[in-house]
Amino acid sequence: MRSCLVFCAVSLLALTLPAQTASEVEITAEPGHHLALENQYVRVFKVEVAPHAATLMHRHRHDYVFVTLGPSHVENDVAGKPPVALRLQDGETWFVPGGFAHIAKNLSDQPFRNITIELLQNEKSRQSPPPKWDEERGLHILNGGTQDILFVKDGARASELQLQPGGILPKHHHAGPHLVVAVTDLNLRSDVEGKGASNVQLKAGDIAWVKGGFTHTLTNAGQQNAKLITLEFQ
Repeated sequence: MRSCLVFCAVSLLALTLPAQTASEVEITAEPGHHLALENQYVRVFKVEVAPHAATLMHRHRHDYVFVTLGPSHVENDVAGKPPVALRLQDGETWFVPGGFAHIAKNLSDQPFRNITIELLQNEKSRQSPPPKWDEERGLHILNGGTQDILFVKDGARASELQLQPGGILPKHHHAGPHLVVAVTDLNLRSDVEGKGASNVQLKAGDIAWVKGGFTHTLTNAGQQNAKLITLEFQ
């Protein structure tokens, strides 16, 4: 009788575990997360959740940064924790430590869209000194715009750049690569030292990976205000 009870208990556990595992998926298997870019530094997803819909329970194994595209009202249901409702503004940018699973629910009548950027070197960067950037955070007033250094995390520096038409980000050097997230439509002129000028055009929600090793100035060549998020690596 005892052996029968043990067998039944083990059988029940075997039936239960796959169901629990199946309820959580990897981020790459979550239908609302669309892989847009992957390299040694980052894995970038374009995320979209329909009005009043929700993602599957999915796991974030890496620290990540997300950039909201458009104002949104969402509920964050982290496994094992009470739900939290959030109202986010267009271009709002957050750093989130990984190692958890959650469901994101869209509470609004508009699609919830963001760019989720996994920092693939987060474990390595925690064990090494931070990059020797001059500023870790601060707002800088430019000629026709602002540059706000939001944070330095996991060896990456996040900045928000806003330029009025004709606004200029003065000459600066990119030692390492950086990721650009267009919050608005962008028409930028990049004057690279020793190479001349070129135009960069991106639609709101587009991303671009830019290799380092150059010095340039950046000008808003468009007719509308330009807003973008950059994530720099050293």
